[in-house]
Amino acid sequence: MCKSDSHSHNHKHDHTQRKKVINRLARIEGHVRAIKEMAKEDRDCADILLQLAAVRKAIDSTAKVVFADHMENCLVDAVHDGNEEAVLNDLKKALDNFIR
Repeated sequence: MCKSDSHSHNHKHDHTQRKKVINRLARIEGHVRAIKEMAKEDRDCADILLQLAAVRKAIDSTAKVVFADHMENCLVDAVHDGNEEAVLNDLKKALDNFIR
């Protein structure tokens, strides 16, 4: 999860939360499919908006898990490897895109 387009960080470490992230994304994917079906069935707009808000919250929650995993693994390894500047720059770019 640490690799970025702008830098190729050749480091290997465990992402302790990877399975948790994948499971959350699978649930989000299923939730989005259900919302799509709601729209096809011409369900009430308020109900669809409520479900979209739930997906947004789930995505934000998953992002927090990814960020914590990044802090606990990628940044710690970067400090040990002496390339923390590149990893921090990549993190800043990612956060700029995520938080608008």
